[in-house]
Amino acid sequence: MKKKILVIAQYFFPEQFRINDICAEWVKKGYEVTVITGIPNYPQGKYYKGYGIFKKRKETYYGINIIRIPLIPRGKSSIMLMLNYLSFVISGFFWSIFTRVKADYVFIYEVSPMTQALPGVWYAKRKKIPCYLYVTDLWPENVEIVAGIKNQRILKSIGMMVDYIYKRSNRIFTSSESFIEAISERGIENNKIEFWPQYAEDFYVPINNKNVVINEIPQDDYFNIIFAGNIGVAQGLDVLAAAALKLKALGAKIRFNIVGEGRYKETLINIVEQNGVDYMFNFIDKQPSSRIPEFMSVCDATLICLSRSKVFSITLPAKTQSCLACGIPILVSADGEIQKVIKEAEAGFCSNAGDADGLAENILNMASSTKHDREDMAQNALHYYQTHFNKEKLLNRMDFWFN
Repeated sequence: MKKKILVIAQYFFPEQFRINDICAEWVKKGYEVTVITGIPNYPQGKYYKGYGIFKKRKETYYGINIIRIPLIPRGKSSIMLMLNYLSFVISGFFWSIFTRVKADYVFIYEVSPMTQALPGVWYAKRKKIPCYLYVTDLWPENVEIVAGIKNQRILKSIGMMVDYIYKRSNRIFTSSESFIEAISERGIENNKIEFWPQYAEDFYVPINNKNVVINEIPQDDYFNIIFAGNIGVAQGLDVLAAAALKLKALGAKIRFNIVGEGRYKETLINIVEQNGVDYMFNFIDKQPSSRIPEFMSVCDATLICLSRSKVFSITLPAKTQSCLACGIPILVSADGEIQKVIKEAEAGFCSNAGDADGLAENILNMASSTKHDREDMAQNALHYYQTHFNKEKLLNRMDFWFN
């Protein structure tokens, strides 16, 4: 008889998150997978075309059964974002009470918000089955930094909710090794926590750019850098405008290709225009994840960027594995764990979060390096990915807990 996995993930297909691939792999392995998710609205803030309260509430994707519970779209304001988080919990509460879905395990894929874990915890408690939590964003730290909430009463309340979730999870997996210490400091025993890094989907591979034509990115004498993903406050992309000013003063021919959408995109566009460096920026609409390796193949380097904060310094963003797997030189503008990985891999150059001088210097060093040197960085990146983030090994490790 097939083992049944119930996955709680506020974001799921057609939203582009790694849990989509994890669930598809579990189906291939013979599990029966049901996903409880919301109505897709990330990152634009409004329901995707064809979806709504009365549209496509049930769906199948690569053999995965998808059930969409009602939620308020995240919109463009902090209030709407909070309502989005809250509505998923309320819908999930009633779903957990009245559902007839049966499962052997609950697996919670936690990217912000942590609140999404509550329906999974409640369901597991009712059914008396194991509950596994996968933490990719630390709360309440993430709320304080990203949402800008400073009220200590609110943060204390969120902290109590987080502790409630941790204590009622049978096992906690983390996407960053540094998270283990942060979670154990909340009174959770170490032997209950395990580092389970993210892997990149199979389409993240090096591509020969001779066979690729990407009209969105000019092929000229500019050094092309690509940033692909969510354009939010957390990404700290304002450092690019400051770095561009320094590069402009030196007459460097550098182009930042920014692929994606997000709450900070309009602000970033305004900043680069006000600084007179808009000619160095190429904003491209959000693309399917499967096309990103092609975009990378026609660029000279990729960028991983995060804001300066304690929580981001111990975070290993999913973008890291994608970039490594594509075998491309990497520029890092972030602190902590991500620098450790890229330096260990010898896959590129690192500067601290918000350090425009350091980033500009690294860009110049990368652009002036020989083609042979950049090819070495690319090969190092790929080798490190294959050694440390092997998909099959990671999925087999999760099988151990399921079986």
